[in-house]
Amino acid sequence: MRGPALPLARRAGAALGLGPGRAAGRDPGQLQKKAEGKLQKQICRVVLDHFEKQYTAELGDAWSSVRDVLTSPWCWQHAVLLNRFSQSPGLESSLAGQGYHPAFPAALPYLPAAFRCYSRAAPGRLPAQKHQPGRLKEYYLLNAASLLPVLALEVRDGQRVLDLCAAPGGKSVAILQCACPGYFHCNEYDDLRSRWLEQTIESFIPDPVINLITVSKLDGRQIGDLQPEFYDKVLVDAPCSNDRSWLFSADPQQAVLRLMQRKELSSVQFQLLRSAVEALRPGGSLVYSTCTLSRAENSDVINLILSSCSNVVPVDISGMARGVSQEFTFLSGMQQHELLVLPEKGRAWGPMYVAKLKKVSSS
Repeated sequence: MRGPALPLARRAGAALGLGPGRAAGRDPGQLQKKAEGKLQKQICRVVLDHFEKQYTAELGDAWSSVRDVLTSPWCWQHAVLLNRFSQSPGLESSLAGQGYHPAFPAALPYLPAAFRCYSRAAPGRLPAQKHQPGRLKEYYLLNAASLLPVLALEVRDGQRVLDLCAAPGGKSVAILQCACPGYFHCNEYDDLRSRWLEQTIESFIPDPVINLITVSKLDGRQIGDLQPEFYDKVLVDAPCSNDRSWLFSADPQQAVLRLMQRKELSSVQFQLLRSAVEALRPGGSLVYSTCTLSRAENSDVINLILSSCSNVVPVDISGMARGVSQEFTFLSGMQQHELLVLPEKGRAWGPMYVAKLKKVSSS
């Protein structure tokens, strides 16, 4: 079944074309001036009013500071994930000279030596490297919080891994910085985003490793039936309402449509998660993630899968949360199997929700 909500929702964050801190390489004053111009023109009052009502109720006092960051692109930060397949002499020392430091402490429960990511408190980002066929990029620019699902997944060499909703490919690339799966299936349902995914993989991964990767354009809700109990690890970086991007929709009518469709997302997310459970072998684990603050798309989806699948149990990720607490701000009161990164100035990462589950027996 080709459900209309899935590709439409999945495109929603990317379709705006407004990445954080577009003005790469400018000084903070120029960056702020340009971002303020965007803010005046593009922040969407319909979306902000909707978020104001929902997140004041769900986050309480925390929403005020989160809102300030989400509506202030000049304070957004970008981390730098180095590509272990394209070593660049002097890059790490150059990053250190610009104020970057390792984003993740060595004391984490899972942090492979080849996984190297740098961040800094100052806003802005390095220049993006262009795609050049036959030449690998040296680094990937991203929101550091988007790496937490990868670290929670704990992929090991030789495992069978599924990235169920893989585009644009940053988490797939990050997984391959951590380990060399025996089989790596990267799936993206939307045709345009699937081509984006393929280009990302070609930009970062050399031919011998690419041979281990399968890219498909399947409806993620069907993969569990097509490949039951096949995978050791599954990442479900689910289509979501993408708070950071939706706030900058320039078309109020489009924004209203998105907010109406938002009500359908939790159903799609649940179906994707159930498919992931079916695709997992007994003993395998999955990580579910979104880039929204919405409880309906986060904890409620996880609670529903736990109540409806008796062979799935939560996995404690509080050790990882404690290990990165100097770099990230988390919503208090979450369960041990989940976390929610809240953006704040100086630590403007997120939003990012992460939950981990384990399949203990056959379906």
